[in-house]
Amino acid sequence: MSNLKKILPLNAMSELPEPNADAKSITALKKSGGKIVGYQLEDGSLVNKSDAVNLARQGGIKGVGIAKNKGTEYLKSLPDENDKNNLSNLPTM
Repeated sequence: MSNLKKILPLNAMSELPEPNADAKSITALKKSGGKIVGYQLEDGSLVNKSDAVNLARQGGIKGVGIAKNKGTEYLKSLPDENDKNNLSNLPTM
């Protein structure tokens, strides 16, 4: 992936939390009315959107950054070589 393709998405994020050694990956999205309202983590636990942002901020979720839109914080995938782990490509539960 070119540096430009990596840098542009990173510029849209307000925070890039450093994941802890035991940080979990997001494996599925929980949606309501077509909007993401929560996430399933690799250990099977479910977290709502705001709790997921706080957990990521504390280093508990890996592979994501925090972005803001109209005052609302949400998670975005960090750019890497693997499109399969992008939040938009994860299954919906």
